[in-house]
Amino acid sequence: MNLPDLKIILAAPRGFCAGVDRAIQIVDKALQKYGAPVYVRHEIVHNKYVVDGLKEKGAVFVEELDEVPDGVPVIFSAHGVAKAVFKEASDRGLHYLDATCPLVTKVHKEAEHHNKIGRKVILIGHAGHAEVVGTMGQLPEGEVILIENEEQARAIEISPETDIAYTTQTTLSVDETTDIIEILKQQIPNLRGPRREDICFATTNRQQAVKTIAPRCDMLMVIGAPNSSNSKRLVEVAALGGCKNAMLVQRASEIDWEAMGEVTTLGISAGASAPEVLVDEVISACRQRYEVTVEMETITKETLIFKVPPELRNI
Repeated sequence: MNLPDLKIILAAPRGFCAGVDRAIQIVDKALQKYGAPVYVRHEIVHNKYVVDGLKEKGAVFVEELDEVPDGVPVIFSAHGVAKAVFKEASDRGLHYLDATCPLVTKVHKEAEHHNKIGRKVILIGHAGHAEVVGTMGQLPEGEVILIENEEQARAIEISPETDIAYTTQTTLSVDETTDIIEILKQQIPNLRGPRREDICFATTNRQQAVKTIAPRCDMLMVIGAPNSSNSKRLVEVAALGGCKNAMLVQRASEIDWEAMGEVTTLGISAGASAPEVLVDEVISACRQRYEVTVEMETITKETLIFKVPPELRNI
C-alpha cells in the first residue's frame, strides 16, 4: 500500500526552555535528596505529561499551602508566586524551594523597584494566569493596573503628572504586546518601560520560528497544554503568519486525522513546557499514515542554562 507523502517542517527552537528545564530539575533533585513525597504548589509547568511523570516519582501537586503537611519540602512553580505565599510558608516553618523562572523574577524585581520609588505600575498580561497572579502579588493590592488588550489600553485614564511604568508577562505574543505598548505610550507620553524586553527570549524565539515556517505549511500543530500561555500564543502567531489551519494538541492521541485532509506540508512546534518526546510521538504517528520527510528550520540556537538552588547542585 502506497502511503501519501507528508513533509514535516520542524520549527526550532521549540519545546523546553531554560526556565522549564530548571523547574523540572528542581523537583527531580528534591525527590532524590529528600525522598517522596515532595509537595509542589500548582503545576510546576503547564504540561500534563510532565506533571504526571513527576507524580509517578512521588511529587504531590496542590493548589494552596494549607494542603501541605508540616515537615515536608514544598516547591513553588516556575510561574512565580505572590509574596504572601512566601510569608505563609515562612510563618509555618515550611522548607520551600523556589522554582520561579529567573526571567519572571526579573519582572518581579522591576515591579518592586518602580513601586519602591513611587511609580504606579502597569502590567500587560492575562488575568488569572499564574504568572500574572504572582507578579501582581509582589506589590500591595491596588498598586498594579492590569492591561490585557488594546481596548483596555485605549481606555486607560492616567493623570499626566503620574509617574508610571509598565512591565509584561513573559509569555505574551510579541507583536500583540508591541501594539499594546504603542497605544499606552500614545495615551501616556511619560510612560517608562524596561531597559530590555520582558517577554522572555525563549517565547520570542519560538514565536519567530513559527512565524518563519507558517507561510509554507498547510497545517501547523503546536504541541502544548491548553492552559499554557506561550503555547496558545504560538497557535495565534501561526494563524497570523499565514497558516490559517493552526491548532494546539497535547499529544498524538488528540490529532484529528480527518482534519488533515489534503495536507502535504505540516509544521510542528512545541510550547516551552512540552518535552521533545511528545514531538517524537506526533512524528511517529504521522509515519504510520504517511511517507514522511522531515525538514528542520532553525532560526537560532539556545545555550542558556539556569542553575538550580545551591542545596540541590550536587545531586
